[in-house]
Amino acid sequence: MELNRRTVIAGAAAAGITATTLGTTATSAAAAAGAEAASGGRKPVKESFGKLADGTKIYRWSLENGGTRLKVLNWGGVVQTLEIPDRRGHYTNVSLGFDNIDDYVAKTPYFGALIGRYGNRIAKGQFTLDGKSYQLSVNDGVNSLHGGTQGFDKHVWDVEPFVKGSDVGLVLHYTSVDGEMGYPGTLKAKVTYTLTRRGEWIIDYEATTDKATVVNLTSHVYWNLAGEGSGTIEDHELTIAAGKYTPTDSGLIPTGELATVHGTPFDFRETKTIGRDIRAGHVQQVQAKGFDHNWALDKGITAKPEHVATLRDPRSGRTLKIATDQPGLQFYSGNFLDGTLTGTGGRTYRQGDALCLETQHFPDSPNHANFPSTVLRPGQVYRTRTVHTFDA
Repeated sequence: MELNRRTVIAGAAAAGITATTLGTTATSAAAAAGAEAASGGRKPVKESFGKLADGTKIYRWSLENGGTRLKVLNWGGVVQTLEIPDRRGHYTNVSLGFDNIDDYVAKTPYFGALIGRYGNRIAKGQFTLDGKSYQLSVNDGVNSLHGGTQGFDKHVWDVEPFVKGSDVGLVLHYTSVDGEMGYPGTLKAKVTYTLTRRGEWIIDYEATTDKATVVNLTSHVYWNLAGEGSGTIEDHELTIAAGKYTPTDSGLIPTGELATVHGTPFDFRETKTIGRDIRAGHVQQVQAKGFDHNWALDKGITAKPEHVATLRDPRSGRTLKIATDQPGLQFYSGNFLDGTLTGTGGRTYRQGDALCLETQHFPDSPNHANFPSTVLRPGQVYRTRTVHTFDA
């Protein structure tokens, strides 16, 4: 009988097994996890990742804990790689990305990036707050997407590594000045990446402002649990705890309706493969070239993260579970990957070779009074947490 990866790791930690490096089998992964738990984890390692055109140095931090390996750039808070083992203990990178900074600057479709000031789309880049109208940077036809032409993903963040008890991680800081990309208020953003002794990857977002503004931060990792560059994710199995979604117009802007998923390709309340209904011909899929929609999670906004989605690759056994306190989840099925991008493994990425599961408030919320509010005012603190749990 095969041992569950987390059972092996927990047993190793309890037994006090030690090792100096993570191996490529379940046994060595367990031994390494035991060592990390005993020592409080190993401090993230910093190395050079090239320079921007203006000479700004870009760095990469490598983290390991609980059988999960993570590499993060100070450029856009990008998760460059995320490695986890399969049911046999064999590691692979399950996150799409590039092996050089030039491609991230010039080509990336938000691979692994921190997204802000506002994740997803705002119609015509316009909204009104407290009686005043604002015009944002537009970069998706007539609409604003993921913060505009120079969103949070296109800035250098300050990074502080930490080891705290059995956790290891990075604290990332970025200050968005008043008027940047058209948004009001100076927003101070803080994002913490934590790897726990159980191998969970936790993202904690915080922000404060000196003027009323709107904010919706998220992470844009492209997942392929079979391994980046390995081909389609249509055989991945997905579950989303949501009975409604937000239909969009032809520009992928929500209409304001909260529509039932029942009887549609958007029903993932029971586990099914992504490919089963991806070509069902529903008008919403035709517009988006697949899935690129926000699911209104059944739980709504919660005080603590609750489980909302499970993704599984049946071939490797790798499983991702996502918990969040946010009200929405954007499922994007990699519709606009077109074979022109070459990733870290030297292979090209084609349509449907990865997917995104972005925890968030709803797209275009500032223009829909019936959507949960994304307004942040002086004296308030924006806080949200998303937890990624891996298994095989």
